[in-house]
Amino acid sequence: MSELTHRRRLLVLAICCMSLLIVSIDNTILNIALPSIRQELGASVAGMQWTIDAYTLVLASLLILSGSTADRIGRRRVFKAGLVLFTLGSLLCSLAPNLPALVAFRMVQAVGGSMLNPVAMSIITNTFTDPRERARAIGVWGGVVGISMAAGPLVGGVLVDTVGWRSVFWVNLPVGLAALLLTWRYVPESRAPKPRRPDPVGQLLVIALLGSLTYAIIETDLVFAAVAALALTGLLLWEPRRREPLIDLRFFRSAPFSGATVIAVCAFASLGGFLFVNTLYLQDIRGLSALHAGLYMLPMAALTFVCAPLSGRLVGSRGPRLPLLIAGTAMAASGVLFAAFRAETSDPLLFTGYVLFGLGFGFVNAPITNTAVSGMPRAQAGVAAAVASTSRQIGQTLGVAVIGAVLAAGVASTSYAQGFVAASRPAWWVITGCGLCVLAVGGLTSGAWAQGTARRTAERLDEQRGAQTSASASA
Repeated sequence: MSELTHRRRLLVLAICCMSLLIVSIDNTILNIALPSIRQELGASVAGMQWTIDAYTLVLASLLILSGSTADRIGRRRVFKAGLVLFTLGSLLCSLAPNLPALVAFRMVQAVGGSMLNPVAMSIITNTFTDPRERARAIGVWGGVVGISMAAGPLVGGVLVDTVGWRSVFWVNLPVGLAALLLTWRYVPESRAPKPRRPDPVGQLLVIALLGSLTYAIIETDLVFAAVAALALTGLLLWEPRRREPLIDLRFFRSAPFSGATVIAVCAFASLGGFLFVNTLYLQDIRGLSALHAGLYMLPMAALTFVCAPLSGRLVGSRGPRLPLLIAGTAMAASGVLFAAFRAETSDPLLFTGYVLFGLGFGFVNAPITNTAVSGMPRAQAGVAAAVASTSRQIGQTLGVAVIGAVLAAGVASTSYAQGFVAASRPAWWVITGCGLCVLAVGGLTSGAWAQGTARRTAERLDEQRGAQTSASASA
């Protein structure tokens, strides 16, 4: 892939970004459609949570497996399979007769989606080998998230108001088919030099951990909380014993990699909660149409779109520290406006909160991805990118689960409309805490000490990999 021309590399980047577009826009569009889904299918707050979390949960559970499988059998092959499954799942979602069927078809989408983002990032990492070019490419990649946030609410609002909520899934069909044809024609096949072995026990423990934890939060079930604790214990005991584990815990000796994981969870938890609360508030409490709700959130989306490429350039020229500090400060300030100053009651404050959150989220995505993959050996790029993507989905899953649970508890003792605003106060403090965590962890894990731990971790991984390769050759 290093012999590709500059134009061909840009084309590969564009094709990979198409996959990110349909995966990202799917969630922003669906958030706008939640009130309509609730009305037509009779969904509760928990039902709306599962509509979002069924997708992000399956995605998070399978991302690492998909990344390692792509390294083993071919990235283009897995990428094409993901496009087929995601497009098929979108079609099935548009035909869902009831809420359980919609949740099940969202899981089909997620299986396909798990084969797209980490594999696409691995393709990009192996296509753009120069660190500065890679940082710019990842900045473009992050900008696509901004495009999806900008287009999602608007396109979703138009479709929901004119055709109905089912049409929000139709957007994925032409983009998915076009990406499939272009991938078949222009994306070269690639594999890791020494692919990792499957780890079925680790994969089952990851699924048990994430599934039981999410169910415990949404349904307030202590039995499933205990199952989650047992699964986590089993994962921590099992993985170090594996020669090629599903999750290589040695990665976390790198402070920037560990920091990127924590930051991804916090940033995307705040995003999931932010979209969930605002969509329900604007449509159910303010009584706005889906389109008007999308227009209200446009300042947030526009700032994300503008700041994501800028963040990529800053990461390439100055490193991840400044973008992370900006991101954490802006996201925390946005949460405080809603939590302490009731920004919902004033349109100027409301839009200020949206602008701040969009600015913060726009700056956070590029340093997460760049830090996760740049400190690792190239042979481990697929797995490292998959861990970063998994952290994002875990964050979004937990954000919707926790904030949805807070809202459900707050409105349980009174009417939905009367209890919503009061119940959202703790939710906004959770979002504020996530922003402060991004700020603190970003500052701690982006300095000289942190870079030293990343360098030493990469050297150890290279040495151990070389020793394993020599031992295998001798045998």
